[in-house]
Amino acid sequence: MKPGTKLKSTVDDTEVMVIKCGEGQIESGGAPMAEDKPAELGALSPDFSAGTLMGKRYVDADGKFELLCVKPGKGNLSVNGVALSIKDAKPLPASD
Repeated sequence: MKPGTKLKSTVDDTEVMVIKCGEGQIESGGAPMAEDKPAELGALSPDFSAGTLMGKRYVDADGKFELLCVKPGKGNLSVNGVALSIKDAKPLPASD
């Protein structure tokens, strides 16, 4: 998978754009994401139902994955079953 790829959840409305990608399975709501929306949505896992926020970047602890949420949904993002967290904004330098 390469940066710029758009992925869609197979269990809810979540859509993301890949910014940075390592080796692993990107998931939403506990189910693998795909480039095409399925005809029927699968079941959302209760363990991965915290939701996503539009415009936020999600990263893993190692910094290998970075995803930009372009459409929010009910499931949260994960890689190989490990939840991603929202990337913190960089503080601006002081202008003293």
